[in-house]
Amino acid sequence: MREIVFDTETTGLSPAGGDRMVEIGCIEMIGRIETGRYFHCYFNPDRSMPSEAEAVHGLSDIFLSDKPRFADKAEELLEFIGDSPLVAHNASFDFGFLNHELENCGRAAVSMARMVDTLVLARTRHPGAKHSLDALCTRFGVDRSQRVKHGALLDAQLLAQVYIELTGGRQIGLGLVASAPEEDSAALELAESVTRTVRPPRPHAAGPDEVARHRAFLVKIVSPLWDRFLAPTSERGAA
Repeated sequence: MREIVFDTETTGLSPAGGDRMVEIGCIEMIGRIETGRYFHCYFNPDRSMPSEAEAVHGLSDIFLSDKPRFADKAEELLEFIGDSPLVAHNASFDFGFLNHELENCGRAAVSMARMVDTLVLARTRHPGAKHSLDALCTRFGVDRSQRVKHGALLDAQLLAQVYIELTGGRQIGLGLVASAPEEDSAALELAESVTRTVRPPRPHAAGPDEVARHRAFLVKIVSPLWDRFLAPTSERGAA
């Protein structure tokens, strides 16, 4: 199963109020395993960056001034995400901005039916606990030492690891999901290419000297237990 874990950074909290997406980071997962493929892009929002938002993600007007508009990268983004489920933390926020940007450039909105919200998963699994991305990284032992400020790609990478833990942990990859036919073929070719050294069987029968020593040892044992079971029934009854 192919899934896309993604995160966005914006100029604020309300796309309807004029806020824009300024960064998106997407991580591809197949069978809950990261493939190494990703999509990452910054966008020029054509508006000023509020100081409060810049304090969160560090993206300034100067930095974004030479970046492409969302419309310039929309086709590339849509091609990457395809029709896969989209995983995000507090996903309605990210979906809201993504669909607002798509509609602004005449594209169809992404169906909310594709949304997988890790915030909902976390609240279901750990009710009453803290559910921020930082808190979940701490809970599951995910290293977030590089997260000085929010960043869409880094946060998507962290969220991918959290998502794995929320949906069963690392053990889900230990053979519970059938491998793809091409993976089976590659494994078979590798196995056939390995040269195995066949060793001759080692003897396991005791030698004459060992048998003689064993008999001499048994003679020294007084009234061994096994004699009671090997003796005739009449002798056992007399005992």
